[in-house]
Amino acid sequence: MTSTTPPPSAVHTAAPHTRVEDALALLIGTFVVSLGLHLLRSAELVTGGTAGLSLLIDQVVPIPFAWLFLLVNVPFFLLGGILKGWAFAAKTVLGVGLVSAFSALHPHALPDLHPGSALYAAVAGNLLCGIGMLILFRHGSSLGGFNVMALLAQERLGLNAGYVQMCLDVAVVLGAFAVASPTLVLCSAVGAVVMNIVIALNHRPGRYLGM
Repeated sequence: MTSTTPPPSAVHTAAPHTRVEDALALLIGTFVVSLGLHLLRSAELVTGGTAGLSLLIDQVVPIPFAWLFLLVNVPFFLLGGILKGWAFAAKTVLGVGLVSAFSALHPHALPDLHPGSALYAAVAGNLLCGIGMLILFRHGSSLGGFNVMALLAQERLGLNAGYVQMCLDVAVVLGAFAVASPTLVLCSAVGAVVMNIVIALNHRPGRYLGM
C-alpha cells in the first residue's frame, strides 16, 4: 500500500506577512469595522464588546463616545502588552484610534443612511464587524477589549476565540435592556451572535494559514 502522506516539498507553508501587508490590513480592517458600527448606530442598535460597553456608559456619563471607547480599552491595552507583547498592544491602540477616526467620517459621507429594518442593520452591521476583525486577527492585531481576552483564552486555555467573545458580548447586550427597547436589544443580540459565528468559523489556527 502506498503512503498518502505528501512529500515535504508538497506541504504548503504560509509566507509571513510583510509590513506593508500588515499596514494595509490594519487600514482595511478598521475601515470595515467602523462601517459596520456606523450601520448599527444609524439604526440605534446596541452592539457588543467594549464599543457596546462604552455606549452603555455614555448613557450616564457626559463624555464623547470616542473618548469613552479609548478609556474603556486602556486596561486591555496594558493586558495585551504584558501577555502578548507591546508590539501587539501598539497595533491594538492604533486600530482603536483608526476605528474612531473612520467613524467620524461616515456621517459626512453617508448622511442619509437610514436602514428600514433594525434586524437587517443588526445582521449586516455585525457581518461587517466580524469580517473586519478577522482581517485584523490574521495580521496579529485586534481592537482591544474583549478581542484581547478572547485571543488570550484561545491561546492560553485552548478555548475558541469566537465563542469566548460571544459570551462576553451577550453579557453586554443583556445589560442594554436598561437603556434600549426590548426589540432593539433582541435585534442586537441576533447581530452579536452572527458576528461571533463568523469569527468562530473562520479564525482557527492550524486550519487557516496566513498568520
